Amino acid sequence: MADVATIPLNPTIGQRLAGLDQGQRLRLVLGIVLFVAIGVVGLVMGRQAEWRVLYANLADKDGGAVIAQLSTLNIPYKYTEGGGAILVPADRVHDLRLKLASMGLPKGAVNGFEVMEANRFGMTQFQERLTFQRGLEGELTRSIQALSSVQNARVHLALPNQNGFFREQQKPSASVLLTLHPGRSLDRSQLAGIVHLVSSSVPEMKATAVSVLDDTGKLLSTPPDGTGGLGSSDSEQLQYVQQLEQTYSRRILDMLEPMVGKQNVKAQVTAELDFSQTESTTESHKPNQTPDSSAVRSQQTVESTNGAAGAPAAGVPGATTNQPPAQPSAPINGAAQPLTASGQAGGVGSGTSASKRESTINYEVDKTIRVTKGATGVVKRINAAVVVNNLITMDDKGKTVSTPLTEAQLEKMTSLVRETVGFSKERGDSVNVVNAPFAVDKTESVNTPLWRQPEVLEIVRSFAWPLGTVLLAALVLLGLVRPALKGLALPMTQITSSEELDRGSQLDALESERPERPQLSAPGKGLDPAQPSGSELMLEDARKLTRDNPAAVANIIKAWMNGEAAA
Repeated sequence: MADVATIPLNPTIGQRLAGLDQGQRLRLVLGIVLFVAIGVVGLVMGRQAEWRVLYANLADKDGGAVIAQLSTLNIPYKYTEGGGAILVPADRVHDLRLKLASMGLPKGAVNGFEVMEANRFGMTQFQERLTFQRGLEGELTRSIQALSSVQNARVHLALPNQNGFFREQQKPSASVLLTLHPGRSLDRSQLAGIVHLVSSSVPEMKATAVSVLDDTGKLLSTPPDGTGGLGSSDSEQLQYVQQLEQTYSRRILDMLEPMVGKQNVKAQVTAELDFSQTESTTESHKPNQTPDSSAVRSQQTVESTNGAAGAPAAGVPGATTNQPPAQPSAPINGAAQPLTASGQAGGVGSGTSASKRESTINYEVDKTIRVTKGATGVVKRINAAVVVNNLITMDDKGKTVSTPLTEAQLEKMTSLVRETVGFSKERGDSVNVVNAPFAVDKTESVNTPLWRQPEVLEIVRSFAWPLGTVLLAALVLLGLVRPALKGLALPMTQITSSEELDRGSQLDALESERPERPQLSAPGKGLDPAQPSGSELMLEDARKLTRDNPAAVANIIKAWMNGEAAA
């Protein structure tokens, strides 16, 4: 009997690897290496930190200082496209901002009165005044930047040195440079608020001494001479005219849109206003009135009486004239009476008297003074132009039909527009309502497929790398590793003798044939009952092979059970 080598029923991994050919070994090693590499790359990419903005729109000097400090702290960083922002890991953003702020970075931040805390010993009066001015400018800048429309601001103060020896002191002034957010603007009230804020923060500064400019160099505030600028009278008048025209146009649309539908009516109004100022004074007097109906202004009455008793003293002043008058006596023999001290003839008949009375009455003059000052912004004329689209209806077939308006409908709309704008024929107003079909812009509705929508693309981008890693690892596992591992699962046998090789070839032939169960011949049908049939001979050979080489038979049975060809 030929020598047969010992064949292990459960070979080790080394023995199975030794049984593989060179190509299978290479595929196995390559598959394992690729699988491990894909796993490592996926793990690293999955744990990669998310980048967030640390600072944006920094000046070159501040950006260089921040980068130098990040390098000192061993913090990874990178730039956005164009270098507009510095990116750091998301979990370090707030920590780094606090650390850099404690170091005074970025230095481009606005400093207020905290600059006064760094006063050193030996500072001169000029340096102290300059530090105070810088702190005041910083505080004003912070206040102005708090406005929602202001993106950046700079304040320059001119504070002259006050000297008691000067008769006329120079007043302080200020200049403000504003950078607004894109698409935003300042109205007159906000601009006046900025001017008032700056002028109220500096002692003895007038509002006219504050100049406000935008980043394009345009003067926004009113200059001292009152010409130009946003607050000038011409700009205010133009803005008032525009507001009035827009108000009239909106009124027309609000009136006609419920009738014809939105986007089916267009209106434009032109208003001519008179901003000239006129002032007139009128003085009128009424005719003379009766004394009963008129008002007495003043009344004067003068009365005078002349007589003996009331005659004034006469003569030459002296002792003689101061004597009392003598006793009157009757004339004797027609002799003349002696004169009295007053120079009048004595006697009873000399006591005659005379009286006088004057009365003066002044009446008030009825006078009316009227001062008339004409108002500004008086409407001189209004011109309104209105275009109305045709009526859009649907027919029985579902098609759109455009129907022009009738004359009666146009007349009704014209009357409504006239009443809306306050039409005046004496003023020369004009209203024109026209019916015309509107041109419709045909916009093709593009139905974006689901796989092209931005939301779906964003989700795909977020899951692309993990899914791609998993799929690549599965391909490597199924294409390279699994076939090699499958070959390792089969037990290897080593046959050394020629007899074993011959019997192996017989077993291969038996395995390649379709297995048939042994059948017994029916009674009376065999040619020679004593002679065994062919199937019995084959069964006897199989039994003999099982006794001689049980390992080979075991491999064959195992191959049959696995449904694989024997090696």
